[in-house]
Amino acid sequence: MRWGSLRALAVVFRERGVVALEELEVPEPGKGQVLVAVKYSLISPGTEVAFLHGLPNTPRRYPQRPGYSAVGEVVMVGEGVERVEVGDLVCAKCPHASLALASEQAVMRVPEGVDPLDAVFFELGAIALQAVRKARVEVGEPVLVLGAGLVGQLAAQLARVAGGVPVLVADLVPFRLKRALEFGADHAIDLSQVALREGLTRALGRADVPVVIEATGSPEAVASALEIAARRGRVVLLGSTRGTTVVNFYSTVHRKGLTVVGAHVSTLPSLDSLPGWWTERDEWGAFFRLLRYGRLKVGHLITDVVEPERAPEAYEWLARERDRHLGVIFKWE
Repeated sequence: MRWGSLRALAVVFRERGVVALEELEVPEPGKGQVLVAVKYSLISPGTEVAFLHGLPNTPRRYPQRPGYSAVGEVVMVGEGVERVEVGDLVCAKCPHASLALASEQAVMRVPEGVDPLDAVFFELGAIALQAVRKARVEVGEPVLVLGAGLVGQLAAQLARVAGGVPVLVADLVPFRLKRALEFGADHAIDLSQVALREGLTRALGRADVPVVIEATGSPEAVASALEIAARRGRVVLLGSTRGTTVVNFYSTVHRKGLTVVGAHVSTLPSLDSLPGWWTERDEWGAFFRLLRYGRLKVGHLITDVVEPERAPEAYEWLARERDRHLGVIFKWE
């Protein structure tokens, strides 16, 4: 089938702090490519808000197209595509738009029975999964997750799946901590009310913890993660840090024998999974299995499903109203 010239609506960061919905031309899929009519796309709050406002460790180049987590129906396939076919419901690692052109490698069929609104969390699920996998959580071991944003919420659930006991979550926003306690966390530490060490002591009877997953992206939180990690503990840096962290490596890392692991998803192998280092596609598959068998829940993380025309509002919510908004999804149908 040949459709000729195709037009799509897309979210665009026109310049620093400016969000717009624009019409773009989309080419037909070439060799190894897939065209997806998007149903839903999920905002990745930490990354996209940081890129929008040009925070440290972001490109600061505009215009740019945000987003990397969508679900939709395959409407065209290019030459040589074998994994999916027209009519399939797929997840697609692509920007926010009504039509998405992606490589076959960047899409995966959504298993039967999985709600598309749950499936759209596939990429954030994979990001959290690879971080927890790198933490090497042992059954019965306490785990602390710093930050109760989307990836922190997912990491807390996955730490519990991995056998972490108890799982603690620390954040400044009570609304987010309540969600964490409802699904996965055993203890919540409200950092707007209590210092981190005091909160740990109340929950564990000790002021340190063997596994810390840092999911805030705050430079100060990275320093805190290193300080409260126990001797011979592990600290996994899941959040992308937006600034420079000042650390006394002798006292917080060297003398305690800490293992510190960077867990950016771009470090994953591209072809074959290894113990502790799965490919991104294998992590997607694991995410869907966890959903299907009820080990992972994401529906409670959705606070807003909005039309793309409300994109400027949506990013403002996530930047300014963290006590009300968490999982924001664009509905493109």
